[in-house]
Formats: sequence, structure tokens, C-alpha cells
Amino acid sequence: MEIPAGLTESAFSQLLGCRLQRLEVGEADVALELTPPLRNRGQKLHGGAIFSLVDIAMGLACSSTHGFDQQSATIECKINYIRAVAEGEVLCRAKVIHPGRRTLVVEADVIQGDKLVAKAQGTFAVL
Repeated sequence: MEIPAGLTESAFSQLLGCRLQRLEVGEADVALELTPPLRNRGQKLHGGAIFSLVDIAMGLACSSTHGFDQQSATIECKINYIRAVAEGEVLCRAKVIHPGRRTLVVEADVIQGDKLVAKAQGTFAVL
């Protein structure tokens, strides 16, 4: 799926260092490298950075479903953190599991290699 970068990136995703790896209809993979500004007081990848990664990937999965000519907004999102990340890169794989006309339900896994870091589910409104 070829989409101009201006539609797949935001100033915030660039600030975090998110990198789109794959975009298909209803699916998005976004990577994030652990850099010093993203560390928490325990020197691990901050949970807020992981949550932002999830929200960005889910939003792209929604846009690839309803089209980049429409917008969607997060209504709710729930995340379970499974393991801490001390170094390296994580990948968020988001997939639309219910593409409704007014709302979309999306699942996401954050992984590092073959290890599950976090699992999330969100609901988005089509605007």
C-alpha cells in the first residue's frame, strides 16, 4: 500500500522515533527504538512510549481500513504490559478485528524478537 509519508507520520510519531514498517488494509506494523529520552526512572522503555506506539499503529490500521481521506479518533484503549524492555527495538503489530461503519475495534501486540512485551485492544470512532 503506497501512501505519502505526510499521511502516515505525525510530528508526535517523529518525536518518538516511530517508523512504519508495513501497511496493508486493516494492518500496520510500526517499530520503535529504545533511546535515552524514552527511558523511565528504572532505565526501561517507558510505558507511555509503548502506549503511544500502540495508539499510532492502531490509528494507521484504522486509516488503512476506512481510507486516509477520513479520520478516526481513539474512543478507548486498554493495554496489558507483559515484560520490560531494557534495550533494542520493539515492533507493534496492529490489526482491525471489527471494521464497522462508525467504529473500529483494533488489537495490537508489541513484540521484541519472539517475546510479547504488551497486548492492547482499542475502539476508534470514524469521524
